Amino acid sequence: MNVSHIAHARRGLALPRSLPLSLAAALTLAACSLGPNGEPPAMPSPAHYGQTALPEQTARAAGVAQHFDVGAQPVPDWWRLYRSAQLDALVEEGLKNSPTLAATEKTLAGAREQLRAQIGSSLLPTVDAGGQATRNRALGIPEAGPQTVLYNVFVGQLEAHYTFDLFGAVRYANAALHARVDVQAFELDAARRTLAANIVTTAINAAALSDEVDATERLVSLARQTAQQDARRYALGAVPHSQALASQQNAADLEASLPTLLAQRQAARHALAVLMGRTPDAVPDIPTLASLTLPEHVPVVVPSMLLKTRPDIAAADAALKAAAAEVGVATAQLFPSVSLTASMGQAGFSWPTALSGAGAIWSLGGSLTQPLFHGGALLAQRRAAIDFYQAATDQYKAAVLSAFQNVADTLAALEYDAQAARAADTSASAARQAFDETAARGKLGAVADLAVRASEQQYWNAQLNAIRAAGRRLGDTALLYQAMGTPPRTE
Repeated sequence: MNVSHIAHARRGLALPRSLPLSLAAALTLAACSLGPNGEPPAMPSPAHYGQTALPEQTARAAGVAQHFDVGAQPVPDWWRLYRSAQLDALVEEGLKNSPTLAATEKTLAGAREQLRAQIGSSLLPTVDAGGQATRNRALGIPEAGPQTVLYNVFVGQLEAHYTFDLFGAVRYANAALHARVDVQAFELDAARRTLAANIVTTAINAAALSDEVDATERLVSLARQTAQQDARRYALGAVPHSQALASQQNAADLEASLPTLLAQRQAARHALAVLMGRTPDAVPDIPTLASLTLPEHVPVVVPSMLLKTRPDIAAADAALKAAAAEVGVATAQLFPSVSLTASMGQAGFSWPTALSGAGAIWSLGGSLTQPLFHGGALLAQRRAAIDFYQAATDQYKAAVLSAFQNVADTLAALEYDAQAARAADTSASAARQAFDETAARGKLGAVADLAVRASEQQYWNAQLNAIRAAGRRLGDTALLYQAMGTPPRTE
């Protein structure tokens, strides 16, 4: 029964007036269920994620051209593809000790216990044992006897109660709670993937920042040497004052950029420690950028399969099913409720009487409740449930579109990262070769020391760009693995 059917049912079905209300309700229930089936809406399956078709592989940089394996399944422990034992240890410790992940796991465990409690209390009869012993004082009738009466009452009994789920209110409520538990389970899967990706990208960022700090420190040293030499040459009248001041300014600018890099590296290390469940003062050892191997093959799940591999889409699907079941709950509350109550026990005004055969008591009864007037509350609750269901449908669509965008962005980033890394590597290689040649000529006295330092500065500036490009390529690869989701669960 879809939303349009529900809206039609809200206005009233065209049934003969001669039919009794109970028969009309029975026919209505036989024709359709009380809520939508909760199936997700059909979504487009694009031929490719981005604006342009995906190439077979990225540009080759640092000797690696990454291949896009279209149709492959997501990789469970994808961080192992970096071939770094240090990185593997960081991720494993984080997955084991992260308090955020542990809190999510405990929340899920609590939700599952709540589901068990609701199913047990709603589908099975409740049986309670009770006992009572009281001493009472009652007013007597003066004309008939004493003015007061003192007596004891002893009661012990078992009471059973059961509500028949004739119209599925309990079934729908249990289905809704079960789907909400599924939402939390999928959110836990997403949290694990996100934590692993955050650890990997943070470690890569910290490693890249360490290399940037080393390169910048070398640039600062060279700039200081140049500034000192230009200051001496100015004192001798060999260069104008403007050149000495420019060299001094260049050295100061480089020195000013170094504390920012140091702060960023420290913050990255602190963040990594916290992600792993440590305090910031217990920073772990971080692998170097050069020790990380860029994976050559990356999986690209086809769009139709991505709906099954992304935990966020699965969570949106479960939320949609929960909202559909809650429509059924709100609809079932409009129909009668039938309950059965029974009790048996012993009672009397004294212990011997209460424990004898004469003290046996029992009762058996049933009740039927049909909502007639609740001030429009029940109908309003049903309309609200339908609105929430429609909102959940739109949220599912948004989750799918967001996932498509996420994959498209990471795929494009990898391609452009490879192009940038290739250009940066070419620049750094040329700068290195020029510096080596200039340094060799400097040893022979063919060029001045100033020219050698200038050539080395050009090399380190080019190397900085290469470091940043390599770090982005490694980090965006981790984001693509995360964007692919988890392998579908096998039943």
